[in-house]
Amino acid sequence: MDAALMGSALAMGRRHLGQTWPNPAVGAVVARFDGAENPLILGHGATAPGGRPHAEPHALAQAGEAARGATLYVTLEPCSHHGRTPPCVDAIRAAGIARVVAAIGDPDERVAGRGFSILRAAGIEVTVGPGAGEARLAHAGHISRILRGRPHVMLKLAISADGKAGLEGRRPAAITGEAARARVHMMRATFDAVLTGIGTVLADDPDLTCRLPGMAERSPVRVVLDSSLRLPQTARLLGNIDVAPVWVVAGEDAPAEAERALVARGVEVMRVGMTAAGALDLEAALRLLAVRGITRAMVEAGPRLSTAFLAAGLVDEASLFEAPTVLGHTAVDALEGVPLSAFDDYLTTVETERHGPDRLRILRRR
Repeated sequence: MDAALMGSALAMGRRHLGQTWPNPAVGAVVARFDGAENPLILGHGATAPGGRPHAEPHALAQAGEAARGATLYVTLEPCSHHGRTPPCVDAIRAAGIARVVAAIGDPDERVAGRGFSILRAAGIEVTVGPGAGEARLAHAGHISRILRGRPHVMLKLAISADGKAGLEGRRPAAITGEAARARVHMMRATFDAVLTGIGTVLADDPDLTCRLPGMAERSPVRVVLDSSLRLPQTARLLGNIDVAPVWVVAGEDAPAEAERALVARGVEVMRVGMTAAGALDLEAALRLLAVRGITRAMVEAGPRLSTAFLAAGLVDEASLFEAPTVLGHTAVDALEGVPLSAFDDYLTTVETERHGPDRLRILRRR
């Protein structure tokens, strides 16, 4: 029964993936058994958009006085430190919860086992482990930001049957069908930020919002890696900056006048160093995003930038949309200068989905 109720808590938390940064999207369920065959669900909650309130006080508030003596299921160790709100462990003790079941501990040094210790010291039974595998995936962004100082990175590519990503001259091509494109929009809705390169902006002029009906507010921060600040004032990204923010990561020597013009349009410009090869330092860029609270980043870029992320070992997960479309030998390869088998260097296929005529292959780190 612990596994099933933790599954419900995980489903609750996933509802707000991409909306709670810099906090993790936690889910919680309060249940009472009282000798009955099936538990009575007293309350449930998820970390609210913006990160407050946390899932636990939300679920406990729903349960009210009935929470006394009940069990709390939570996908991540309850916080034990004072932030913008009091610690969740205080709310749990005050509610009279008898048992806490947590999927995984929180690696944040402000918590890191302290939450469990406080609960146990208060006489509350603590069980850790049910749903741990799924919880590590759900909280991969939080874990990566805490332990590695950068967001969890998912690389998305659309690949034709002959391994191409665009037409000759780096012109865009419609590779996947409508169902696959809808799946991409749903992915965007679950990430804190979507990253692309200035080359893709200049060639495709993308929007990078979530365009599913009624979900515009779920659009992620749009981040453009643009070493020389070539982002044009006419870019579609700037036309709907009121829907989702636009951040630009530039090189240290990018022109100040270009930065001023973008800032005047509402763009946040940040700068990082360059590599010896004259490219933006991708890891430094990711760390800069993490400092600003980003935990989950989706890369939607052209072959050059996609390959650079892969070669740098910065891809934690890949979503490859493989279509039956054939673009021909003059078209642009999906990866720049390396075969598609480069994904196998440190990723492995864990799941496949069908979306109309297209197949989505999901790969994760081994």
